[in-house]
Amino acid sequence: MIVVTAPTGNIGHQVLEILLRAGAPIRVIARNPGHLPDKVRDKIEVVEGSHGEAAVVEKAFRGAEALFWLAPPDPAASSVTAAYVDFTRPAAAALKARGIRRVVGITALGRGSPLADKAGHVTGSLAMDDLIASTGVAFRALAMPSFMDNILRQAAAIRDQGRFFSPISGDRKLPGCATRDIAAVAARWLLDDGWSGQGDVAILGPEDISFNEMAGIMSEVLGRPIRFQQIGFDAYKARFLQSGLSGAMAQGMADMARAKDLGIDLTVPRTPENSTPTRFRQWCEDTLRPAVTDPAP
Repeated sequence: MIVVTAPTGNIGHQVLEILLRAGAPIRVIARNPGHLPDKVRDKIEVVEGSHGEAAVVEKAFRGAEALFWLAPPDPAASSVTAAYVDFTRPAAAALKARGIRRVVGITALGRGSPLADKAGHVTGSLAMDDLIASTGVAFRALAMPSFMDNILRQAAAIRDQGRFFSPISGDRKLPGCATRDIAAVAARWLLDDGWSGQGDVAILGPEDISFNEMAGIMSEVLGRPIRFQQIGFDAYKARFLQSGLSGAMAQGMADMARAKDLGIDLTVPRTPENSTPTRFRQWCEDTLRPAVTDPAP
């Protein structure tokens, strides 16, 4: 039995689909089971509730062998520690009590970097990993740079203004990965019962690319000029405050972006093993273009 958290999220629902195609027995933890498609709900066990609650994870972990762990977004959290570490404490206790053998988690690049202790959400993610590892469970932390899919948050600005924004330098080349590739790697580890020990697994996408290069590719794919505009870190934080994040979580986003601008995502050398296949151009054609193109009448 494999337990999947965040099964309706951007990564979780793709992990769930791959596991279903493989015929694996699956139990999900869902705060809103009604958000699961009917055809999926009929093939899985569902435990309703938050995977940050002790009673929920204790029930969900009973008799299971493997766990896909993803801390969900918590815009109102009082700190990044609360959003990642405190949220995970009940699950860490239940891992010991219920005998889960293997955990595959979603985290960030940056372990070992001098920037890791002041990188906002990255710092919180790494501390969460330490908590899970302290249970002694076999653990693979899938360590990611920024997701290509995060650009969809700016789909309206790309469509209406022909621009997208970040405080990171437009010429800074950084790795980026597609969530579909993350899901594929996660599912592969979850379906493999032959591993043990603990460690990070970097997922770097196929290339390092700058925002200015992204703008050029977007322009070609969308058939109109798209421009990248660098903004200040204070303005970046203000955007998250306006969208409803708490002060601590908005500051965490700004601190994470600053660490990325300083190169925290470049701490792991690129290899064939950690380079996933989806290139940014392909992602734009498959995902961005439908999101910013007005539907046909």
